[in-house]
Amino acid sequence: MNDYKTLDVEIRGPVGTVRMNRPSAANGIDLVMASELAQVAAILDAEASVRAVILTGTGKFFSAGGDLKQMGALEPGAGLRVKRMADDVHRAISIFSRMKAPLVVAVNGIAAGGGFSLALCGDMVLAAQGSTFTMAYSKAGLSPDGSSTYFLPRLVGLRRTQDLMFTNRKLSAQQALDWGLVHEVVPDAELAATAFAAASRLASGASGSHKAMKKLLLATWGNGLETQMELEGRYIASMAESEEGREGITAFIEKRLPKFR
Repeated sequence: MNDYKTLDVEIRGPVGTVRMNRPSAANGIDLVMASELAQVAAILDAEASVRAVILTGTGKFFSAGGDLKQMGALEPGAGLRVKRMADDVHRAISIFSRMKAPLVVAVNGIAAGGGFSLALCGDMVLAAQGSTFTMAYSKAGLSPDGSSTYFLPRLVGLRRTQDLMFTNRKLSAQQALDWGLVHEVVPDAELAATAFAAASRLASGASGSHKAMKKLLLATWGNGLETQMELEGRYIASMAESEEGREGITAFIEKRLPKFR
């Protein structure tokens, strides 16, 4: 899992950790990193032993977003290269959002542009106290990508999304918490340990329940009430007949903690 040029990937027990590892380039997403993120997401999704995943960065940046200089954005064919990068990043986000393992995003520093967008797809998002968030796309004459036009309006509403995108407002970690973009702000030095502890707790839970939750929450934005309730009924019925469901119900009746595999 360490044969990557731009990522540091580690599996400890049921927790997989993906660290964007281009600190000298502010963990900017180039063509290689985009491709490797998509590859790693697919591998972790297919690995049955992985029950939670952490996504974070190394150094002072979570990610500064797309590395336009590295991609040769001023050279002929820039549009094709940018589209290829966006496609790979989008494939990674799609897999992270739909995989059975919950995704814990640990924002260790500056999250800008595509880095900000990437942070939004987490099932749990933790921010180091010194981290900051900014869209910054229009500063480079670009438009948002990386799922931000999907997740941001759903997280903070249209007006705040417009504020972030049109003004490039910079949010502190505390402001991001106040706006509902992150779940918790932790001291910088404690971020890695807190993220691993959170991922470990999730990994000890019912993976089938987590997978169903992720699917239901993604579906809710496109469904009416009755359609969504029908999905809920089908999923909970399926879970009640699963091994995890039977263990969870039995543990509840016996007044003990469940033991999920």
